[in-house]
Amino acid sequence: MVNPFLEKDDSDLEDRELVASAVSGDKKSLEALVKRHQAWIYNIALKMVWDPSDAEDVTQETLIKIITKLSTFRQDSSLRTWLYRIVANHVINMKKRKREFEYFSFHKYGEDILNSPDTELPDQNNVPVEVGLLIEETKIGCMNAMLLCLDREQRLIFILGNIFNVNDETGSEILGISKVNFRQKLSRARRQLTNFMNSKCGLMDRNNPCHCDKKTRLMINAGHVDPERLVFAGKHLRHIESVAPQKSAALDDLYESKAVGLFRQHRMVPSPDFVRAISSIVESNEFRDIFNFS
Repeated sequence: MVNPFLEKDDSDLEDRELVASAVSGDKKSLEALVKRHQAWIYNIALKMVWDPSDAEDVTQETLIKIITKLSTFRQDSSLRTWLYRIVANHVINMKKRKREFEYFSFHKYGEDILNSPDTELPDQNNVPVEVGLLIEETKIGCMNAMLLCLDREQRLIFILGNIFNVNDETGSEILGISKVNFRQKLSRARRQLTNFMNSKCGLMDRNNPCHCDKKTRLMINAGHVDPERLVFAGKHLRHIESVAPQKSAALDDLYESKAVGLFRQHRMVPSPDFVRAISSIVESNEFRDIFNFS
């Protein structure tokens, strides 16, 4: 998997060559470009909206925006910055998605946690996967709900800056803000999440009221965890920290460092393959004037 956020990005030249070929009418180059970036765009979308079907829609919408603007890309600039600025603009300004109507405030979510009863774990004989995977799916789902309590810009900055560990130079270029502003917004998002987790989450302190194993059945009953179709948990999935850049410096606050570490232990979710859908769209009459595939 090509990581577009590496500080020493040797893949940018290859990306720019693919763009030039795609604009010239080479369909395979366009497909290769989609394949190189769809997983990262999809995982950003998934963290932004939580729901997989919404994340698929967001990813496809974003890819369509990217390919329709390929001819405007200047070859002397960074493809990564250009492409992921389109991603950033879309996920910040897109229409509100269904989970965002449910989880929009740390105060409300905290009240929901405190008022929800503890439950027993499902019987292993009655579920199709290991109970441990259901607990893991619950943990990641709960943490995704926490992300939704941030405003969209802070949510994206945290995803880029602390989950994918994008540095302030790259992050500021993608968001179109200064490096100082990126760091300040990242620190604020991290502090908000840490403060919430410190008083609620059993992963931070065993004495806190919320424990994943005690909320798993509730998450199943609410439809947030589907034992038949796990999204975030799976032994075959790689941790984000194994594919994203390593941290360049330790965080000053140990609690913030622990919270960030918990998010970076989430899995990189395999992306659906958007190549066929995108190819069908760009070959339609609407796109005939933009691409002339050979």
